[in-house]
Amino acid sequence: MSIRIGILGYGNLGRGVESAIAHNEDMELVGVFTRRNPENVKVRTAGVKVLEASELEHMQDQIDVLVLCGGSATDLPAQTPKYAADYNVVDSFDTHARIPEHFADVDAAAKKGGKIGIISCGWDPGMFSLNRLYANCILPEGQDYTFWGKGVSQGHSDAVRRIEGVKDARQYTIPVPEALDAVRSGKNPELTTRQKHTRECFVVAKEGADLAKIEEEIKTMPNYFADYDTTVHFISEEEMKRDHSGLPHGGCVIRTGVTGMDNEHKHVIEYNLKLDSNPEFTGSVIVAYARAAYRMSKEGMSGCKTVFDIAPAYLSSRSAEDLRAHLL
Repeated sequence: MSIRIGILGYGNLGRGVESAIAHNEDMELVGVFTRRNPENVKVRTAGVKVLEASELEHMQDQIDVLVLCGGSATDLPAQTPKYAADYNVVDSFDTHARIPEHFADVDAAAKKGGKIGIISCGWDPGMFSLNRLYANCILPEGQDYTFWGKGVSQGHSDAVRRIEGVKDARQYTIPVPEALDAVRSGKNPELTTRQKHTRECFVVAKEGADLAKIEEEIKTMPNYFADYDTTVHFISEEEMKRDHSGLPHGGCVIRTGVTGMDNEHKHVIEYNLKLDSNPEFTGSVIVAYARAAYRMSKEGMSGCKTVFDIAPAYLSSRSAEDLRAHLL
């Protein structure tokens, strides 16, 4: 029996999740749900219906896991707790500073409904989080470094697009090369947020918009831009389509540490990603965790979970015997 997946929201991430489902034989997409007019949303999977989000009020018996593909700024803080009361859900909430409160909200709703809610799935938070945890356990005497980019941040781009007067936007996160080189060389530098990355925004403004006001709102936005050196470029729709239509990203997690009775041996652990498509890779991570949500629910678990709480075997469609024989 296939795991029946529903998708709420059909932007870049929703399309990435749809693509990932097509690569997993034990899953099927049963519906895409949208706040837009369903007639204006065309999906790529044959036979799948596009329905109004309100239809989720009565489709609990048709969906095993609901994947929430809204933005972290305003969508997911409301949507994930709401739907976790009635569905097993997975989201990609990526506002790191607000994860504890988001967890608490989803946990209360999921436990009340007897469902599983897995939050903050993707590559960071997500795969990077796991690698930070593993490296900390292995090298307790050490220091963590995370670098993102160069690439387009979906969450940050979405946050800029929600500013009044903005028609479209792309935000690039860029590591500071000198900082990255210093870490990889084992110098263990003390780096502030501002010293590790810069942010670059390309914005298409609506006609008549106050460009100075938009730029100020971007540069002072808490949790997103306030702690970084940020450059804002205003460009045309044609330039956006020509130069910024792709969604590449990537980055690395590095932990430097020491071992030996006298800390005489130095080590560097690095996990690196280079992604042609941020949303398609993120969607692939989410779909693996949707499988975990389904299995954990079948075992009678409930409440909110993160990648830290889920055994790796729950993510795989392969049997435990097969994993031991071929991947261990």
